[in-house]
Amino acid sequence: MRPAPKAKVRKARLLVSKVDPWSVLKMAFLLSVALGIVTVVASVVLWTVLDLTGIFDRINELLRDVAGTESSFDLKELISLGQTASFATIVAVVNVVLLTALSMLSAVLYNISSTLVGGIGVTLTDD
Repeated sequence: MRPAPKAKVRKARLLVSKVDPWSVLKMAFLLSVALGIVTVVASVVLWTVLDLTGIFDRINELLRDVAGTESSFDLKELISLGQTASFATIVAVVNVVLLTALSMLSAVLYNISSTLVGGIGVTLTDD
């Protein structure tokens, strides 16, 4: 018995000449929402870790030593968990809007520039 002949690897050279702005908008929106959720969760986790390790108390002690004993400065009141989560949510919403708009603009600019230069060449192979 002869072994089966090995199939020849096929290659296809293609050009990405146009990107659909609507699909880029949808994908960019979903990915930026996911990034926004990660931002909020990471900021809450970071604040919780700083609180559990006693970093806020150490900073308060340091500021009392520097400013004197009459200082009643409390860092937890200034940067509470609620304020941190609110700020992170605002940053996440702004990032969603900006990243979606920039992705859409990038798709439109790519379409304009690909009409001038022909697009990006891609080679696909069959393994």
